[in-house]
Order: sequence, then C-alpha cells, then structure tokens
Amino acid sequence: MSIFGIMRTGVSGMAAQGSKLGAVSDNIANVNTVGYKRASTEFSSLISEGNHSEYNSGGVETTTRYAISDEGLIMGSTSKTDLAIRGNGFFVVTDAGGTPYMTRAGAFVKNGSQELVNSAGFYLMGYPIQNGDPTVVANSLDGLERINLANVAYEANPTQSGTLKGVLDSNATVIAAGTLPSDNVAGSTYSSKASIVSYDNLGNKKFLDVYMAKTGTAPDTWQAVVFDQAGATAGGFPYAGGPLANVALAFGPTGQLTTAPANFTVAIPGGATATIDFSQVSQVATGETALELAVDGNAPSAVESVDIAEDGTVYAVFENGARRATYRIPLATVPSVDQLTPQSGNVYSVNNMSGDVIVGFPESGSFGSIRSGALEQSNVDLATELTAMIESQRSYTANSKVFQTGSEILDVLVNLKR
Repeated sequence: MSIFGIMRTGVSGMAAQGSKLGAVSDNIANVNTVGYKRASTEFSSLISEGNHSEYNSGGVETTTRYAISDEGLIMGSTSKTDLAIRGNGFFVVTDAGGTPYMTRAGAFVKNGSQELVNSAGFYLMGYPIQNGDPTVVANSLDGLERINLANVAYEANPTQSGTLKGVLDSNATVIAAGTLPSDNVAGSTYSSKASIVSYDNLGNKKFLDVYMAKTGTAPDTWQAVVFDQAGATAGGFPYAGGPLANVALAFGPTGQLTTAPANFTVAIPGGATATIDFSQVSQVATGETALELAVDGNAPSAVESVDIAEDGTVYAVFENGARRATYRIPLATVPSVDQLTPQSGNVYSVNNMSGDVIVGFPESGSFGSIRSGALEQSNVDLATELTAMIESQRSYTANSKVFQTGSEILDVLVNLKR
C-alpha cells in the first residue's frame, strides 16, 4: 500500500465531493429559474493496477448528468407570450448572432422591434405562414426566422368572400317588370333591403345596398341586386353606374333553393371581386323576409395582442378584433435528450452524444403541445438538494480525514530517522 496513494485517494474523494457540491449549489441557485433542468454528479470507481500482494488504492471519478428530459411543474401566468411545453420538445431560439439553440425557458416578451425574446435574450424562431402552410425541415434548424409581428401591423385586407343566409317570404308581392331593382329607375321597388360594409384594397369602407325582389310564382323566383351606396340618388334609385351584381334565385315546391351554382360575384369598388355564397337561403311563408349578409375584410389596424394556439400557430390580434395567423412555432428534439450540451442562458446545443436534431410541429408525432400563458418551472426539488448537500459535506469531511491520516503516517515515516 502506498502512503502517497492514500493521500491521492483522499484528494480524489474531496474533488469528487466538491464537484457534487458544485452541482448542488447550481441547482439551489436556479430553483426558481424558468425551464431549468437540475444537474447531478455520478461517481464511478477508479482502480489502480499494481502488485497483487498488497492493495493499491485508486480513487473516484465523476460524471455530470442533466435531467433535461424530466418535465418541471407547469404554472399559469398573466402573459399570453409566456409559453410552456406539455410533453416532448424544445423551443428553437437563436442568439443575436443567429446561432440556433433549444430551450424550455418560454418567458417571452415583445421587444422594441416586435420580436419575441426570452429573459436570457434569445429570439423565438418560427415558420412564416402568410403564404400558406410551411414545409418543415425535419433534420435541421434551418429555414426558420425570428417571429416578428411588426410586419403585419396596420394591415388592411380587402373583402373577398361573404355569406348570404336567411329566409324569404313566399307570400311577398311580385314586383312588376320595369320597376325591379335591376331596372335601376326612379320607380324601382323591392321586397327587402339591407346595407353592409365591405373594404377595398386600401382598407377603405365601401357601403353596399343589397335588394331582394320577388319576380314570379310557380315556380317562385327572386332577384338579388347589389349597388354601391355612394352612387345612390337621395338615398335610393337610380344608382350611378348601375348594379354591381344581379343574380336570379329560384325555389322548389318545398322552399328549397334550386339555383346552381349557389353563389354570385360582386366587384367591390376599388377592391377585389368578392364571391358571395347564398346556398343557405330558403323560402317559407314567414310574413316577412329575414336575411343576414356577412363579408370578410378589415380596415387598417395595429396589432393589439398575440394569441398562440396549442399547435404553435401565432395569431396577431388587431385593434378592430380581427385575427390573422402569422407564424407557426415548431418544436425540436434529439434521440438522447439528456446528452444535450447545456449553455449559458438555459439553452442546449446538439452534440455527437445527443444525436441529430428532429424538428416537427406541436401535437404531431411524439411532440407535445404548447400552452400559452404558462411557464415550466425548474425541476429542482429543494429538499432533495439540501439533503444531498449535507451528505456531500459529510463525505468531504471523511475524505479529508483520510488525507490527514495519510499525512500523519508519512510524517511518522519521515521522523523514523530521528
């Protein structure tokens, strides 16, 4: 047995326990850090080869493990941009230089450029979907861009579609030819009238007058005529420029619509050509006509807030209440999550031990879902860490006693000459 071996073993033990205390101190310091994953120190024996007639003390070596795959407690918050992942996956973020990382720390806020940034300064990445569903690069973090809502602020959408639904009165008086709304003369009359708001390409409001007039019986026929309200004469007929749309409707013996196709087009002044679906119109003996016409489009409006769905779709909510899907947040993972390399800022990078990155959308495959207005807490258990600290402290003291004993034996040996 080597006296120096005893001392080296004691030093090895103290170093190992010091490493464990370091992991414990980090865990305790980050007990309230959002998305933090606890570290632990594992020990393995180190055997010295030597003369088999006596014991040769070896030592202990340490390996640091990270419980990255252990999900922390998810708690609600008051901010819609606070995000937590329920299940597998990581948010993809980048630093200011564009280097991609993965993280579970989802405390994101909008910066001055309307980008979503977490408390460590990393930018949330996503796929833009303004031009349709994105194609995921399944084995790479390329193709993503910073989620930025400034690009959709004060955006106007022209009216492109609408729906006409309701019931017509089968007992309405037939309007004589020459005085129909489509005739657009001073004496034109009608069975019912409604006014709606549509939007041109710049978001200007365009008011439309919609007239319904019964034109015949057996079979019952009607006409729907649309005019630009700006062309009305003293609020009525005739309208300058004539009708924007004129469609004939026919109904069967049970009041069902028999006209095909069940839609017509309206050229919005200064805007797009809108397609109006009237397949939900019917005719019964109601005593009155009750119709509802709804169209899409909106005036220019700033982004007021952000809504994020569980499938990762980011909706910009405008001041006028309109919603628009702008981005889709992907999730990333690797085959061996606990082998990821931790970096400052509570982020992780891929290495050879973790395997290549896998990217997909929330709620698809093995990926979990995103919860808005919530944060994943640290997975550190304070009681466990304090217990481990006491154990490590005792072990460190015992190893120091081994070193002290070896030192005393060496001192005896040196003094034998005296």
